Parts: sequence; structure tokens; C-alpha cells
Amino acid sequence: MGDLTAMGHRAHPSGAGRVVRVAGPLVELEHAGGVAMNDMVLLGTAQLPAEVVAITSSRVTVQAYEYTGGLAPGDPASSLGAPVTAQLSPALLGGVYDGLLRPLSVAGDWLTPGTRDAPALPRTWWFDPSVPGGRHLAEGSVVGEVAVAGSVRPRVLVPPGCSGEVEFVASAGEHPEDAVLAVVGGVEIRAGTDWPVRRPRPVRERVPARTPLTTGQRVIDLLFPVARGSTVAVPGGFGTGKTVLLQQVAKWCDADVIVYIGCGERGNEMADVITDFSALSDPRTGGRLADRTVIIANTSNMPMMAREASVYTGVTVAEYFRDMGYDVVAIADSTSRWAEALREFASRTGALPAEEGYPAGLASALAAFYERAAAVTTLGAGPGSVTVIGAVSPPGGDLAEPVTSHTERFVRCLWTLDRDLAYARHYPAVSWSHSFSRDAAVLSGGPAAEAAPDAAGRRAAVAGLLAEADRLADLVDLMGITALPPPERLSVLAGRLVREAVLQQSALSPTDAHCTPAKTAALVDAVLAVVERCRALVSSGVPPERVEQADFTALLRAREEARPEDTAAVEAGRDVVLGVLGELS
Repeated sequence: MGDLTAMGHRAHPSGAGRVVRVAGPLVELEHAGGVAMNDMVLLGTAQLPAEVVAITSSRVTVQAYEYTGGLAPGDPASSLGAPVTAQLSPALLGGVYDGLLRPLSVAGDWLTPGTRDAPALPRTWWFDPSVPGGRHLAEGSVVGEVAVAGSVRPRVLVPPGCSGEVEFVASAGEHPEDAVLAVVGGVEIRAGTDWPVRRPRPVRERVPARTPLTTGQRVIDLLFPVARGSTVAVPGGFGTGKTVLLQQVAKWCDADVIVYIGCGERGNEMADVITDFSALSDPRTGGRLADRTVIIANTSNMPMMAREASVYTGVTVAEYFRDMGYDVVAIADSTSRWAEALREFASRTGALPAEEGYPAGLASALAAFYERAAAVTTLGAGPGSVTVIGAVSPPGGDLAEPVTSHTERFVRCLWTLDRDLAYARHYPAVSWSHSFSRDAAVLSGGPAAEAAPDAAGRRAAVAGLLAEADRLADLVDLMGITALPPPERLSVLAGRLVREAVLQQSALSPTDAHCTPAKTAALVDAVLAVVERCRALVSSGVPPERVEQADFTALLRAREEARPEDTAAVEAGRDVVLGVLGELS
């Protein structure tokens, strides 16, 4: 692990009293002055990092970000005089970090508490300046680019609050990682910068989110689309496939940078995520997908309060790359584990509990987190966005519990995972009756509608077929399919065709793990054409049982056999089924 400057703490420690009481991650210090709320404090001889959360006339309460075993009353404490801060750098791309943005790849899977002197790996990169000396630059302006592995070209920016004449700019070539690349208005500019994780980075303005984020997952892109800069919650009980769905979105969405926050999840799941991202090729460049990914791994066996900080660290990293003009997706898996850390610490401080023991400020904390998602005009006057996707793991699958119910109030899209669908091996198990997308109406007009003019019509047609099939499902279970009139029997058949030929998608399939909008549209059009032919046959007097017994295999297998962009194969499957139906007339 790197030293504590890896969190951006460059201030010198100063006296902050001594330890009075230790209760797990809660530590009380004698008030010796020189501290402020949210300041970082080093505890004991091991210098464990902690954050100030409360100050009284005689005591300072801090939450420790490391295991406090061995810390005892009387141990010294010192303040760094700065809040919890992340050191942001192009070097983050391709790395794996803990909840405080300390590299796990340097010291292996385990961090030694309080270690501050692990040697950093020497690194240089190519700097390509884009401005001459003497030019006046405003905050957020691009000074140049650095070359790193992968498709992302990180940009060196004039930091917020700084402007002036370019007094120096480094020449094109190799430079050390910490080299001064430019001086603007007397301020030295390096490739990296520090930023407090709990403070949103400034922008010129927030703009309406009207550009779709293509995820490669048909049920999402078709029925519950999300805009770049929007917010999504993915609630679902154990075993419904949340982690797999989020991994698929991270692998195949068309964002420029992915920030994946493993917040309190099992270590084996995070190990699978890291392995998959390292092995998967980037569909854009053919290189490694990991080269445009930042993974923050704060698993369930790591310190509990670092889990609380990890979501803020992750969204701060996302804002850093957003300010360069990139579209970033920040995935938090899961926000329930983050909320549990808040609850545990609140119980130790004696805070008045609200619903199910969660602190009264839970709703405000969730709102503040999701509010940092936005499509923006950056300080440099370019577009950028952060899309936040948060998994929710309700205990026992209870979607009425506080974290889920509060989260639904603040997000624009809800992808609810259904246990019955998952147990029926229908994946992704996104419930079409309990999910929603407020972005769908926005994306039905403007540039998105021009790119896919019939998307809204397809969405409405599919939603109508599914709703009608669901309405009849209880009657079929009660009386049997033969008790229904012929039109209703075809509605049940249409719902099955939509589910099996369009909405199902295998994450393990080399051809169907990812689907382009063109293939999705072709599959929907094929199903609608077949359903229309079936209705016409029944209207002309063909018994519905003959239509139900027809061979729909070519249509059902088209999603699996056609490559992600192969619409011709889908149309061929449709024509085969239409030919079979033609023989019934």
C-alpha cells in the first residue's frame, strides 16, 4: 500500500489530543483544539486514519478507517488539518484500490494497518502539450494530454479556482509522474490533483440528460433505458443476479470510463470482477477493458467504515474523468452495505434510530450520493457526464425496507430484479411490471429519437404484450389455457415469445452477452411480425391450438445464434417461422 499521501494528505500532522475511548470504529479523543469537522486524524503509534464526525467542548469523536485492535486509551492522536481527500491521477486507470483509494495492486490483497512507507512504483508517461506559453487560460482549460494504456487519453486541466497566463508548459516527451507539466497564474500543474471526496467537483452548469447510455442488455435498452448523467437503482434479493447484471453493464455499456465500487460485497465476487475485467478485451480498441476501468474493492472482510467512504471516493474519481470531457459510469455494489455501515456507526454514537435502526439522515445521505450524477458542461466548456448505478440488497428480498424505499425516491430508473424470474432461470431477471424509467419519455424525443425513430413504438408494443400476458396468467393457472377465448390464448403466446425471444439474454454466451440496438430492434420486429401473422390466422378460422403447436424454434434461437450486430440472421429466423405459419392457412 502507498503512504497516506495516496489519500492526498499533504499537511503535516499536528497535535489533536489523546485517545480516551475505543468502541470498534468509534474513537473518542480529548479535545486539544486544532481540529475541524471532517478532518483526517492519525490514531496511535500505527497512525491509523480516521475522520472527525463530532466535536464537543471536551471530546472529539472520530470514525476509524482501519481495524482498531490494539488501540488503547492514552495513545496519541494527530490531525492532518485536511478532510478525507483522494489523490486523482491518470494512473488510476487499470488499477484496483481500497475504499480510501490506496492501491491494492502494490501490496497484494491485504493492507497492513497504518503502513505509510510502502515504496511507490516509479512511473513516467508521455505528455503532449496543447497550449503555447503566454496564453491566458481559465479554470478547467486543457493544458495537454498524457498517454496511458487503452483508449482513454487523460487530459491535464487547469484546476478549479485557478486562471491566468501560461508561464511554463513542459515540452512533448516522457516526464515523471509527479513532474510539473505547466505553470498557470503562478500555480504549478501536475497530471494528478487532490480533491475532498465529500465535496462535489464544480462544473459550469448541469444540463438535461438526453443522450441514451447503451448498456448492451436488451431488456434495459428496450424497456427501461437510461440517459447519460442519470441515476439507476437495481434492487433484488439474494440470488437474483444483481452482480452479474452490473458486471454486464460495466463490460458492454458505451461509456468512456467505468468506476466499479465493490462496497461490502463478498471477496470471491470481487475477485471474479477483477479477473473478468483483466481478461476481457475492449470492444472499442481490442485492448484490455481494464485499461479504462477503476476498481474500488472494499469487501465485507475489510474495515467497515472504509466501506462508508468508498462510495464517495468512487464518485469523486468519476467526476475527475468527467471533467476531462468523458462519459463515466459509476457502479456501486451495493449501497445497502454502505447503509449498514452508517447504521452500525450511528448505533455506536448513540444517535436516535429511525426505521429499522438506520440513522435519521439515511434519506439525505442517499440523496446526496445520487445527486452527484449529472450531465454537465464542464469548467472547460465541454460536455461530460457521470451516470450512477447503485445495487440495493434488501434483507429477505423485502423491497419495502428503508434503503430500497428511500432510493426509489431519488433515482430516475429502477431495474427491479424478480426472484420468480431468477428461479425460472430467466436472466436478466428484470421485472417488467415493477421497474420503471423516467428517462424513457425524455429519450423518446430529440437526438435519441432521430437515431432510433421507432424505439418508442417498439417499447409500447412490447410493454402492451407483456401487460396483457401478465393479466391472463392467473386465469391460465386457475382454469387452464383451453378455457380462454382464442384472442386471449394468442396474447399468452405473444407474451411467451417476447420473453424467450427478446428479453432473455445469456451473460455466458459469446454471441448474446452483448446486443446492439439494431439487433434488439430486429428481434422485436420479428416477434411482432410473427404475432401479427398468428392473430391473422386465428381470425381466419385456424384453431388456436394449431398455432400454439407451430415450431417457433428458429425465432427463439435467433437471439442466441445471431451475432450482436447480425440483423440478417434474425430476419432469416423470422422468415422461417412465417413460412411455417403460412402452411397452416
